[in-house]
Amino acid sequence: MMTGAEVEPLLWGMLLHPSSSWIERKAARLACDDAVWETTTQAMADAGFTTAVISLCDSVRFDSHPDFALPDAWSPGRLREELTRLRSLGLTPVPKLNFSSVHSFWLGDYGRMISSSVYYEVAADLIAEVVELFEQPPLFHLGLDEESIYTGDPLYEYVVGRRRDLWWHDALYLIDQVASHGVRPWVWADEAWSKVGDYYDRMPTSVLQSNWFYHPDFPGRETGRPRPLDWQQRETHLAYLDLDDHGFDQVPCASTWIDPANIANTVDYCTERIAPDRLLGFLVTTWKTLVPEHLDAQLAAVAAGSAAIHRTRG
Repeated sequence: MMTGAEVEPLLWGMLLHPSSSWIERKAARLACDDAVWETTTQAMADAGFTTAVISLCDSVRFDSHPDFALPDAWSPGRLREELTRLRSLGLTPVPKLNFSSVHSFWLGDYGRMISSSVYYEVAADLIAEVVELFEQPPLFHLGLDEESIYTGDPLYEYVVGRRRDLWWHDALYLIDQVASHGVRPWVWADEAWSKVGDYYDRMPTSVLQSNWFYHPDFPGRETGRPRPLDWQQRETHLAYLDLDDHGFDQVPCASTWIDPANIANTVDYCTERIAPDRLLGFLVTTWKTLVPEHLDAQLAAVAAGSAAIHRTRG
């Protein structure tokens, strides 16, 4: 498994989304144009990125559970070919399957079976197959973001929100499934915002954390350490500090979603405040799919990431 002591230089990753089913109702088609995929990943390699994190969702027709795949999903063979290509570019491919209950549209009917015996079986099968397809990746991102945020969102037609021990049961089950294959689990740190002390008591420090804060400025960063406020009050950046205090390795996530300046500001904020041996790297994403109308956004994020990479490397 990858640990802070073993990561040199910093991991520089970009999170790629070949499907939109993680955020909205089940997509009709794959949102990954071959030319956009190839152009974006080549640009990543040229810019100095080291890692491609792929949000697989329903974009692959898995052998273990092919029934929820999109009609034009990649076959396992096609995925293997693309992973080989990424490695030839110098990019380490890392899988992501988001098991947050509010981002489970990609699972089709299984997404309405959260916390059932069927759900646990399907999750275990998918994790095992993905680890095999990625040839024992160093990391496996399980998502688990925004479950406490969006359970009351009126835009969603079907929402499941796990609470208290049930959330912990499911999160730790998924974490254990990944770890059982000798791969390090990776999650979004959103639940640290709402669970606060409970999160630091119960989340294993072996689990890699990605906190995020997408605004260009970091308010109050020179004015002390108040407790993290509600996410809508835009103080989630303070979780970077709490995670560090509690000994978690981190890969902070920055994005061009609101402003490209967020990437450089995230890097500055975190390199100044997170212990070097616990800052494993940075993740960049656009939160846009890989279709022609989003190519400029993908390349802009690569360029912003490239500037930050070269600054950190001196």
